[in-house]
Amino acid sequence: MPDLIAAWSPEQKNAFGKTPITFQHKLPESRLFEDEALARVLDAYPAELYDINLFDFDADGQHTMRTGARGRRSGREVLEGVKEGRIWVQLRRAESWYPKLGPLIEEAFAGISGQAKGFRPIQLNGQLILSAPGAKVPFHADAPGVVLFHLRGRKRIWIYPPDETHMPQKGMENILLKQQTEDLPYRREMDAAAQVFDLEPGLAAAWPLHAPHRIENLGTFNVSLSVDYQTWESRLINGAHYANGVFRRWGLPVAAMGKTPALARAALWAASLGLKRARLVEDRIKGFERSFELGMDAPPETRLRAET
Repeated sequence: MPDLIAAWSPEQKNAFGKTPITFQHKLPESRLFEDEALARVLDAYPAELYDINLFDFDADGQHTMRTGARGRRSGREVLEGVKEGRIWVQLRRAESWYPKLGPLIEEAFAGISGQAKGFRPIQLNGQLILSAPGAKVPFHADAPGVVLFHLRGRKRIWIYPPDETHMPQKGMENILLKQQTEDLPYRREMDAAAQVFDLEPGLAAAWPLHAPHRIENLGTFNVSLSVDYQTWESRLINGAHYANGVFRRWGLPVAAMGKTPALARAALWAASLGLKRARLVEDRIKGFERSFELGMDAPPETRLRAET
């Protein structure tokens, strides 16, 4: 698909990776995200890469998450269930398991690399996300870099500074050590520091590494493609956080990442390779249980049209 990523302004080129930006793309023109195509993908997708989540929010924006299973539902039934409920379906490793999508992800990032100075991703991992009209994604931060390509519907994203107030260094260490999920403590007053964008089909958003964000759908069924990327810089930073997290548990001093020179980050990354192999820190998030199955035993907001 020619010119998959629209030409960027000088401001966008300079801002990428430093501050949040949005830019135009042509992925919706591929027709890979229409109902028939999505139903076929949902039918064929491996169960172990298929997440169905339901977030419940209180008046202060705090949340709890329930994780469900598809059960024996067809792809079309799952799609209709998403459209009518509050569930959020994520298909992981989309670059590999949605074969027609993989080349477009590569092409999109080639277009980004051609405009963002020095940006050379070494790993890409796509998640195709289908979410209900009233779905929300809580305040969280991702360990890898992320570009969010919006494809259908309308959503609003709040992007916060990756500073100690919003994304404490210890929190990212715990995320990388798998001591906690990517979800973070949230307070409404944090919104004053956020940049807010409304995403329409054909618009993408990108933000600095580890910048926290949250998302709300604006009354429509949504489809988005979230692509995690790794560069050598992000890999070194995350490795340094991992090593620092172990050292912090041993009572050793840990410097702020912003004050850690590049050579020291590289040394910490090298140390993290051995620390990971030694498995000194137990993974605390590997055992999420699925608490409902789409259908009659599911929460009412996840039931399918055929049963209501």
